[in-house]
Amino acid sequence: MSLISFIADAGEKLLGQKPPSAAPGGAGSPDLAQLNATAAASIARYIASQNLSAQNLSIGYDGASKTVTVKGIAPDQATKEKIVLCCGNVNSVAKVDDQLTVASGTAMAAVSSMYEVKPGDTLSKIAKSVYGDANAYMRIFEANKPMLADPNKIYPGQQLRIPPKA
Repeated sequence: MSLISFIADAGEKLLGQKPPSAAPGGAGSPDLAQLNATAAASIARYIASQNLSAQNLSIGYDGASKTVTVKGIAPDQATKEKIVLCCGNVNSVAKVDDQLTVASGTAMAAVSSMYEVKPGDTLSKIAKSVYGDANAYMRIFEANKPMLADPNKIYPGQQLRIPPKA
């Protein structure tokens, strides 16, 4: 269980141009709870579109703090990490409150580290820095599938899973 920071202005544009906020309401203003619920549902659909799932998966969004809370039981460590990344790599999300657990009886896999893509980064450059071998970029690409469909399409601010050295 942890709170993970992301860059709110980077990521998938699932929530529209104006995320829910704590702006004072007035006549005709949208219902903040409904906006947050709509945002949470959009993130849940995005996770499902990546063919990721967890038992009792629950997604909440608070527009005022730009925080996603994710709960449930992931089948394994890799799926847990990918779900958290799906939640955080969304425009207008600054933090993910990771309350996911991994199913009991699952072999304990090493926890991946996270890496924030910087301007000018490529998967090869990241692999060279992390593993000492630029040709190891496919390890990073594979670890981030299905969120990454092309190893050449990463963007500044994106968080990536970096599997431990073999």
